[in-house]
Amino acid sequence: MAELQLKSHRFRDEREADWRRLEALLARVEKGGARKLKRDELVEMPVLYRQALSSLSVARAISLDQELTAYLESLCTRAYFFVYGVRARPLERLADFLVRDLPKAVQALWRETLVSAALTVAGTISAYLLVRRDPDWFYSFIPGQLAEGREPTATTAFLKQTLYDRGDTHHSLATLATFLFTHNSQVALFAFALGFALCLPTAGLMLMNGCMLGAFLALFVSHGLGVQATGWLMIHGVTELSAVTLAGAAGFSIGWAVAFPGDKRRIDAATDAGRRAATVMGGVILMLFVAGLLEGFARQLITNDVARLSVAAATAVAWGLYYYGPRTRRPS
Repeated sequence: MAELQLKSHRFRDEREADWRRLEALLARVEKGGARKLKRDELVEMPVLYRQALSSLSVARAISLDQELTAYLESLCTRAYFFVYGVRARPLERLADFLVRDLPKAVQALWRETLVSAALTVAGTISAYLLVRRDPDWFYSFIPGQLAEGREPTATTAFLKQTLYDRGDTHHSLATLATFLFTHNSQVALFAFALGFALCLPTAGLMLMNGCMLGAFLALFVSHGLGVQATGWLMIHGVTELSAVTLAGAAGFSIGWAVAFPGDKRRIDAATDAGRRAATVMGGVILMLFVAGLLEGFARQLITNDVARLSVAAATAVAWGLYYYGPRTRRPS
């Protein structure tokens, strides 16, 4: 034991000065960034890091005291992130996320996105046909307290007025728009959060969200206001519904990984899928924010049907190009 302590003491005396030097440089970097170091100090850092690694290797090989080994492990870990880590500014990292990481994650979930969109379309068509055949189905998809007169028994003049109301009359669509935005935001979050349950809750949410859309359209189409209602809804609905679709895709990816992990452990497969899905959810939050702006301003300020449909088409093209358009490769 005495011989081991002596060996440890000599080892520390011979190399501790280099460790303390590395620790001092790291402390300055962690407080103020690499710009706090001079040029010669920047050159010195990798050398000190390799010396510390060598010391750690020796300490482990000759079984020195655990405190010294733990200290060297911590020191080497800190130095590693400086020497080899990516040092990007917050704005640069955000730009990289928006330009590369997010579109790449969305493209990786193209199958899940198709399934999510197909379920939404299926719900929309089903509810639309049911309400057109029997208007009483409308109340099964749209809560009565939300309708506020916008129901199958309403007059065409009343429904048309609500589509172009700027909010200065009692019966405006502001309440419905707010409800739809809140509802879609909740559906997006729940579709993602409940995806782990073998995709079933996510599938149900996609279907029900489509049913609400189909019932809404069927009501206005039955009064000859289909084009007008589509323009009013899609000026922000393209972005909003696309966000919900991507959230559903994120949920499906997690649920599929849980159900069919393949060669991986189930927890590892779910973790990998969760990382990618979380990146997609960053895009969902961004899209819901943009949809909120469109709903709050564009819907109220633009009352021309052609202009509304043009904005809707432009947003569809913009999001499509953003997520699936060609990109330049990252320079190596």
